[in-house]
Amino acid sequence: MQNESAFRVSLDRVEEGLAVLLLREDESVRFTLPRSLLPPGAREGDILMIAIRRDVAETEGARQRVAERIERLRKRSAE
Repeated sequence: MQNESAFRVSLDRVEEGLAVLLLREDESVRFTLPRSLLPPGAREGDILMIAIRRDVAETEGARQRVAERIERLRKRSAE
């Protein structure tokens, strides 16, 4: 099982602090990110590589915390 996806985008423009990115394989796919998340020096027209990774350990920890909260709430409501 792969825990990472990587793809290229082009930085179309920056407006009101948001970077508008176009997916290189299909430029009809557009999304925005806060400019602060771009690498320093990124400019309009630059091609950027974006990698998205699943944080399996953090996800499991979050699920465990939620399960524990639910259990505590169930115990309180049963009292």
